[in-house]
Amino acid sequence: MQHPRAAESYSPPSGLLPREGLVTLTHVIYGLHAFSAVTGMISPAMILTAFLTGWPSIIAVILNYVKRSDVRGTWLESHFRWQIRTFWFGLLWVSICVVFVILTLGLGLLIAWLPIGLVGFWFIYRVLRGWLALRDKRPMYQ
Repeated sequence: MQHPRAAESYSPPSGLLPREGLVTLTHVIYGLHAFSAVTGMISPAMILTAFLTGWPSIIAVILNYVKRSDVRGTWLESHFRWQIRTFWFGLLWVSICVVFVILTLGLGLLIAWLPIGLVGFWFIYRVLRGWLALRDKRPMYQ
């Protein structure tokens, strides 16, 4: 019996396998997101701010959109969807927190730092979970 994480144990339902260059590109995209998150952890900026406004993450999302048609029908499609949703949902939650802080004339910052920090850790979780699945050549949502 094979280990459940073995690459040979997964066969995409569509039968389409992505080109090796696309797998490498997906690793690079996860790396760009991770770089932004690490930058946020080692600098005074928050993890989330570095992830969302950092150029590596913006470049990564652009690459996701540009190459999305190339991975359609392969197991990499789920990774691209995972990365795109991570970026946009994070931006949504941060925007809500920023609007809250503005509407409360800055007093909301006393409360908003907690959800912003939680979203930052959520980003790290999503990048790690996705990258580990990619390493094992598994789609997301399994």
